[in-house]
Amino acid sequence: MAIIKANNVSIRYITGDFKDIGLKEYVTRRFTGKYHVKEFWADKNVSFSLDKGDMLGIIGTNGAGKSTLLKAVSGIMQPTEGNMEINGSIAALLELASGFDGELTVRENTYLRGAMLGYTREFMDKMYNDIIDFAELKDFQERPFKQLSSGMKSRLAFSIACLVSPDILILDEVLSVGDGAFRKKSGDKMKQILENGVTGILVSHSVGQVREMCNKILWLDHGNQVAFSDDVKLYCDAYEEFLITKKLPKNIEDVEKLAQDYEERKRIEREKAQQREVEKLQNVLETGDSDAALDAAINIIKKHKPELLK
Repeated sequence: MAIIKANNVSIRYITGDFKDIGLKEYVTRRFTGKYHVKEFWADKNVSFSLDKGDMLGIIGTNGAGKSTLLKAVSGIMQPTEGNMEINGSIAALLELASGFDGELTVRENTYLRGAMLGYTREFMDKMYNDIIDFAELKDFQERPFKQLSSGMKSRLAFSIACLVSPDILILDEVLSVGDGAFRKKSGDKMKQILENGVTGILVSHSVGQVREMCNKILWLDHGNQVAFSDDVKLYCDAYEEFLITKKLPKNIEDVEKLAQDYEERKRIEREKAQQREVEKLQNVLETGDSDAALDAAINIIKKHKPELLK
């Protein structure tokens, strides 16, 4: 049985109704015959299926429908058409500051967030120190949440979501928060969670994160599903080339062509980089002293032919 299954999920927004323009303006426009509403489909006919331990990376440019789809998975929104099957408890990090009270302390907010996720006081008592230690907030436990930096708030939200052991973990750009050390720690934690069988969904503008962490990939463009596949490398390569050329693939042949073009582009870039290093070495040999030339040569050999130094 799939942990998550989306069946032709479509989500529609309606703009221009009385909730947007107010009751008075609504009545006036209806009376004068100038009342119109506009429909906008944020997602259209999206389908995918995830099993236990899968990590899905959702890619797409701004406006692709990624965050809207996550809201449907987490139950915040109901699909206009189609349906979403969810089998398990969900911890969703969609808006990192949501679910916190700025006037309450870090300690109080930790218990509040845990309660919102459905966990008992006894369970949170057991997990509290681990959550605070992972978030690196030991010295801020009695400080009002509103006084924390955005990075601190993000660390606390991530720590609570990851350490309370949900069946499904949904992450929207949260692995990009914090400093480099915390990003590495959160990435390592995510890998550990997945190894324990948690099913995850990651939305990230970092294609590198998707390549490293995900075993399935969903590509959206203006609400439409371009592809759902377990060939993460192929579609990441194609997507990176698409970001440069803006050529949206229409079939698997187009995807493979984009991926090939990306590989060729990277090969040329590597050759150019190597040529620049060679030219730099030649310049050192011609104008520098012997020690500088030797150091430059060793560095280049270490990078490109380390076996020669053995």
